[in-house]
Amino acid sequence: MNIRKFLVRGARSYPDKPFVIFEDRKISFLTLRDASFTLANYLINSGVEKSQKIAVFLPSNPRAVFSYLGVFSMGGVLVPLNFMLTEEEVIHFINHSESSVLITQPKKGVDLLWIKKSCPRLREIIVSTQEETPFVSWDDILRKVMPEEPPVPIEQNDLAAIFYTSGSTGHPKGAMLTYRHLDNCNRAMNYYLELSSLDIFLCAGLPFAHLGGFDYITLTLYSGATFVLMERFHPLETLRNIEKYKPTFMWLVPSMYVAILSLKEYDKFDLSSLRYVNVFGAPSSPALLRKFHTVCPQAHLLNGWGMTETAAPNCYMPPGIEKIESIGKFTAGLEPKIVDSQGNRLGPYQQGELWVKGEVVMVGYYREPGLTKEVITDEGWLKTGDIAYYDEDDLFYIIGRKRDMIKVAGELVFSPEVEEKIHLHPKVQEVAVVGFPDKLRGEVPKAFVVLKEAHHIREQELRDFLKKHLAHFKIPHQFEFVDELPKTKSGKVNKEALKKARV
Repeated sequence: MNIRKFLVRGARSYPDKPFVIFEDRKISFLTLRDASFTLANYLINSGVEKSQKIAVFLPSNPRAVFSYLGVFSMGGVLVPLNFMLTEEEVIHFINHSESSVLITQPKKGVDLLWIKKSCPRLREIIVSTQEETPFVSWDDILRKVMPEEPPVPIEQNDLAAIFYTSGSTGHPKGAMLTYRHLDNCNRAMNYYLELSSLDIFLCAGLPFAHLGGFDYITLTLYSGATFVLMERFHPLETLRNIEKYKPTFMWLVPSMYVAILSLKEYDKFDLSSLRYVNVFGAPSSPALLRKFHTVCPQAHLLNGWGMTETAAPNCYMPPGIEKIESIGKFTAGLEPKIVDSQGNRLGPYQQGELWVKGEVVMVGYYREPGLTKEVITDEGWLKTGDIAYYDEDDLFYIIGRKRDMIKVAGELVFSPEVEEKIHLHPKVQEVAVVGFPDKLRGEVPKAFVVLKEAHHIREQELRDFLKKHLAHFKIPHQFEFVDELPKTKSGKVNKEALKKARV
């Protein structure tokens, strides 16, 4: 994606139109171009060369948008870091990515002087703050540098970004994406949908350091639309912003719509402006999706699929098809197949691992050739780790992750199926099912359950309820009632944390 071309086009075609609305403040396409080009020129003038890594450690706010687009405008390699990271994690990612510049703002518990000392390759830190700082000030850059279009040539196959995965199943890995990959969200979303400059998108606190949040930036730039930005997700505030700004499009991870449905007044808001609601990021409960759809029945609910490693999104339900339990059909740029444990292709309704191949598959994991070889075959197939199947209409269905398989006395149990049935109980707000070692059966499922406010339930009551919906070996052997479930920094339930806490 030629970021500079779209910045110039937006400033010319919609100079005064809001690109982003943040805390009721409107930032125009013209301001966006000027701020992005100003940062790009500062980096060039400071001796930062094309293809050098630039880490951005900011919350989801306008300065983060300027930073991302500024890095792309000078041909740099963006290293987006979630603002929830600790100081130790920030140091690790800067050193692993070999970043030479850090763009950030003050954060409690993060000592920038210590980061500078701990990262030998880090030449410069740019800080967005109103206070005095020993580092370069964002405001000084905006005052002193001209917003001319940078002259650096950029090729589509140049490395554009290193996105670190959430690390819920091991150490985080840096997926390498090129400038060509930046086009994928625009192509994928417009493959089945019709998005235009008349649309308004709502980003309800999805972090830019993950593709779910980042894609709002490129999709808005591409379409000439406007997006409303919330720095953090609050279910009630999300509903208020939908009613206030009348967005037509948004996407959620499952934990977000579960939180919205837990509100007593969720059905009192006018959500009629929504045309499309995308649900990505983790397997979704069809029962809860249907319930959420009652809140915005006029919207097309897009249950979909995608990975950081495939420049998500890659698959969603085309309008007009009502099989809400399906993740839909794959868009251009990615060929799917279902394989058995030996890599043999399977037919309709046969469950196996989903492999994908195409131009949107990542270059590989940064500085991890061994891990790259483990997940990408010599023929270019990416092993996704998802267990899935497809039907006679080429609609795909995700059963769960390979790691979500629990082998109970030789019988395979998929935790998303068990979670779906537990969700059917009217007192349950959220649930996670994981496997624990058992001397007799090998493994047994255990459920961690969050109940709705002011509700109580006995374990036997829930067990009796599940007998109507699940085979006996699928019913959890243990139930633990908790106040909340741990989440990764991308908003997914962190099952590894549940396992480690109960070892």
